Amino acid sequence: MAHSFLAHAQAELAAIEEAGLRKREREILGPQGGRIRYRGQDGAERSAINLCANNYLGLANHPEVAEAARAALESHGYGMASVRFICGTQDLHRQLEQRIARYLGKDDAILFAACFDANGALFETLLGPEDAVISDSLNHASIIDGVRLSKAKRYRYASGDMDALEAELKTAVDDGSRFRLIVTDGVFSMDGHVAPLKAIADLAERYGALVAVDDCHATGHLGEKGRGTPTLTGAGEGVHIITGTLGKTLGGAMGGFIAAAQPIIDLLRQRARPYLFSNSLAPALAGGAIKAIDIAEAADDRRETLARHARRFRTGMTAAGFTLVPGDTPIIPVMLGEAELAQRLAAALDERGVFVAGFFYPVVPKGKARIRTQMSAALSDADIDEAITAFTDAGRDLGIIGRI
Repeated sequence: MAHSFLAHAQAELAAIEEAGLRKREREILGPQGGRIRYRGQDGAERSAINLCANNYLGLANHPEVAEAARAALESHGYGMASVRFICGTQDLHRQLEQRIARYLGKDDAILFAACFDANGALFETLLGPEDAVISDSLNHASIIDGVRLSKAKRYRYASGDMDALEAELKTAVDDGSRFRLIVTDGVFSMDGHVAPLKAIADLAERYGALVAVDDCHATGHLGEKGRGTPTLTGAGEGVHIITGTLGKTLGGAMGGFIAAAQPIIDLLRQRARPYLFSNSLAPALAGGAIKAIDIAEAADDRRETLARHARRFRTGMTAAGFTLVPGDTPIIPVMLGEAELAQRLAAALDERGVFVAGFFYPVVPKGKARIRTQMSAALSDADIDEAITAFTDAGRDLGIIGRI
């Protein structure tokens, strides 16, 4: 049995390779940043401009964040060796939860090992078979998996289509649902689009629904003081539940959270399986994240730098002849269509000192392969210009510019 399964797995891998869909990891030889050192596929050490990290404000190697993490390690130890309700809760964990809640304007927050776990906990805990989840068609995989864990009835609407959302809400009401929860990404990570949260909140009010937003690609760098898409779009208190991460803008380490009204958080603390059966976050992560939120809240200068880089890159790449997904966020996808072409361009950019990754099926739909670039406040204007030059040179060599 074991031999036959291993042969099956090897055949699957060979098929992935033949289709040009195999993903390969590259070893970074130092801290995350706007420029990094890494080991290439040939084993040689290289340096590059990094355009594929979620390090939007450049806090992943910020000295004050690192120092706060170091201080927490010294004062509170390496790890908790336990789940929260047994003997795994420290004052740092509650301080971080309360800091998140204040930052996002909610009563309280609850920590998870990752936002994938937060989204995995949300629906199963709060909703039963008599309830309804209405989900955007392009929601993150963690939302999709979380909804599957729930016994609630499932409804799906075309991404960003408010007529379609209203139709699903009407159906959920007609089906006799007790509670209705609309869930959407705040920023869709593959395209960089912002969900129309004000319109969603208005529909939720009309049809008696709650609104949950996964704001992983917004918290810290979008909206007033970086408070995310609820403030960016004017939805405000019309967003009832926010899930997010500490692994992107807010220090870039790991950990997720849910912020909401007190009864919601209290219920999650009692029943959310990923919370009840997973170790607490390491003290160093909690200490570093508190400092990262403090920095992010005051970082209007970094947010302006980030927005300037996005404008500069879009202008230069469009002038060069590349096809970009329109948008106003630091996520700027360069569309290529074919998985193999995306990987060839990524390899060509690797040779020219730009660190990117090709995205293709199953991460994005077939025929929609791309290189998703992401701007960072850790980059300089010169870095952006150098990256545009590298893209242009590689695009010409591969015959991409002018035919897409």
